[in-house]
Amino acid sequence: MCGIAGYYGTRELAPEALAKCLDRMGRRGPDGHGQVRRVIGGERNGYLLHSRLRILDLDDRANQPFARGGGHLSYNGELYNYLELRATLQRQGEAFTTESDTEVLASVLATQGVAGLDNCEGMWAFAWLADNGLLLCRDRFGEKPLYVFEDDTGVYFGSEPKFVFALLGRSLPVNLDHLRRYLVNGYKALYKTGDTFFSGLNEVRPGALVRFDRRGARQDERYWRPRFDVTDESMTFEDAVASARDALVESVRIRLRADVPIAFCLSGGVDSNALIAIAKRKLGFQVHGFTIMNTDERYEEREMVETSVAELGLRHTTIPVARQDFLSNLRRQISYHDSPVSTITYYAQWQLMKAVAEEGYKVSVSGTGADELFSGYFDHQNFYLQALAADPVAQAQARDNWQRVIAPVVRNPFLQDPDCFIKNPALRDHIYLDGDAFSGFLSPRWSEAFAEENYSRVALRNRMNNELFHESVPPILHEDDLNAMYYSIENRSPFLDRRLFDVCQSIPTRHLIRDARAKAVLREAVRGLAPDAVIDNPRKVGFNVPIFDYLDVADPQVRAQILDDGPIFEHVRRGPIADLIDKPDLPNSQSKFLFYFLNARMFLEEFGEEATA
Repeated sequence: MCGIAGYYGTRELAPEALAKCLDRMGRRGPDGHGQVRRVIGGERNGYLLHSRLRILDLDDRANQPFARGGGHLSYNGELYNYLELRATLQRQGEAFTTESDTEVLASVLATQGVAGLDNCEGMWAFAWLADNGLLLCRDRFGEKPLYVFEDDTGVYFGSEPKFVFALLGRSLPVNLDHLRRYLVNGYKALYKTGDTFFSGLNEVRPGALVRFDRRGARQDERYWRPRFDVTDESMTFEDAVASARDALVESVRIRLRADVPIAFCLSGGVDSNALIAIAKRKLGFQVHGFTIMNTDERYEEREMVETSVAELGLRHTTIPVARQDFLSNLRRQISYHDSPVSTITYYAQWQLMKAVAEEGYKVSVSGTGADELFSGYFDHQNFYLQALAADPVAQAQARDNWQRVIAPVVRNPFLQDPDCFIKNPALRDHIYLDGDAFSGFLSPRWSEAFAEENYSRVALRNRMNNELFHESVPPILHEDDLNAMYYSIENRSPFLDRRLFDVCQSIPTRHLIRDARAKAVLREAVRGLAPDAVIDNPRKVGFNVPIFDYLDVADPQVRAQILDDGPIFEHVRRGPIADLIDKPDLPNSQSKFLFYFLNARMFLEEFGEEATA
C-alpha cells in the first residue's frame, strides 16, 4: 500500500512542486519515496512519484518507481495472487530479483500488456510509463483511488487530490453542485456521476484504464466487464453454499499474504465473523480483532461480539466511542480526506484505525461488499418478496417470515409495507429519504431525481449491483482507504474478489434469503466455522451514532461553531439548521443531514476559497 502521483505533458515541473507532493504523500507511504522522469516522443515529460508502505518484501530492492522491460511502474495496492503469477512467469523464462508483488505486476505489464490484468487478483491503482506513453489503471471494484486532472499541457494524477494540487501548483475550485448533492441526497448519490468535490477533478473508473499516447491523446478502455443475469437456476442451495465457501476461503487465504502483522475489524455481524472464522479455524491464523463498542441500544452488538471472541479464542481490543473534541477532530479528518466524510460511521472508524496503528499493525481486514454480494439490507427483504411473484406459495411464506422477523425492527417508513415493491416496482423514495425537505433547506433549492443503472431484469439483483458499483461500496471504499492511510495502514476487503463476484452472480435469487435471514448463502457457507449465535441472528445492525451523542448543542461554543457566519450560509439557510439543533431528538434522516451540514461547512472553510456552481 502506497501513494502514487505524477504528470505527463509538455510542462517541466519544478523541483519544489515534486518535493511538496512527496511530502504530502508521507502518510500513504512513510517507508520511503522515489521519483523518475522520462521524456517521451521528444516533447512530453513523464514524471512518476511514489511513497512506500512496506507490506511485501520489506527490502529497499522493491522500492518504486520500479523499472522493468523498458517501463516504469508506480503502484498502490496489492497483487494477492502474485506467487502464482510469478511461478507462471518463471516457467515462461522471466527472472526476478525481489520477493515483491510489485515486480510481478511490472513483469505482467512488460510481457503481456493490459491483457495480463485478466489473470491478476488484487486491488490497485497504478501508472505505467513507457516509450509508447502513459497508462493509468484502477482495480475492478475501485478499492484504490486514482484522481486525474487534465489541462492544455497534459494530465496530472495521484492517489489523493492534494497530490494533484501540489504538482499543479494550485487547488481546484470546490464543486458546489456536488456539495449540494451530498447535502440533499446523501452519500449514496456521490458516485452516481463522474463528479468529485473539486471542479475538473475526476477519478479513473473502477475496472478501467486510461491511455495517453506519445502525443498525449487520451483513450479510455474497460479491461473488466462484469456479467449480470447469469444465474444458474438449476443450482441447489447446497451447491450455492459450497461454491461460495470455496471462493471466500480462497479469497481470504491469498489476502493473508503479508510480511507485516494483520488485524481484523470485528463487529457482531456475519460479515466480519465469516472472514475471521475462516482465517482462524480454516487457515490457522492468529486473529486480533478490533471493535468500536457502541452504547446506543439500537446499534449495540456487544453480546454477539463477546460470543465471537470467546468461541473463536480471539485476541480482542475494544475502542469506546470517543465524543470529546468531535468538531476539531472532524475538521482534521475532512482536511486530510480532501472531502466531507460520507457518514458518521466513518468518523468512528477513523478512531478504530488509530487503535489498530497503536498496536503495531500495518494491514486491516474488513467486510466491505458482503451486503451487496449476498443481500444484506432491509429493502432487499421487500425486493425479495417482489422477486417471488411467480411462486405465490413461496411468496406467502416469505411474507409471513417478514412480518415475524423484519416488521418489528425496520424503521424506514416506506419499507414498513412488505409489499411496497409489489405495488410499485419503481419505488425508490426510501433511498433519498426526506430529500425533498432537505432541498428546501438550501438557498436556492436544489434537487436531483434518483437514478440507477440497468444491470438486471430482477429488481433485487439490480439494486444489489447498483449498491456495489455506485451507491454503497464506492463511498465505503473511499473512507476505508483514507481512514486507514491516515495511520499508514493498508485495508483489505476479501469479499471484493472477482471469483467470488462471479459465484454470487450465478446464485439463483430464490436462495438469497431464507426465513427472513438475509445473506442466507453466506451464513451457511461459514456454518461450523463462525459461531451459530452470529449465523442465526437475523438482526441487521450496522454501526451508527446519533449526532447528538457527539454534539452538546447546549454548549454556547458548540452552538456558535454550528450557527456562526461562514461560507456555508451562502448555500444553506440558517433557520432550518437552528431548528434542527433545538429539537430534543432527531430521526435518523435528520441526524444524517446535520452531520452532512457540519461536514459541508468545514469543507468550505478549508477548501472553498474558489468555488464553481
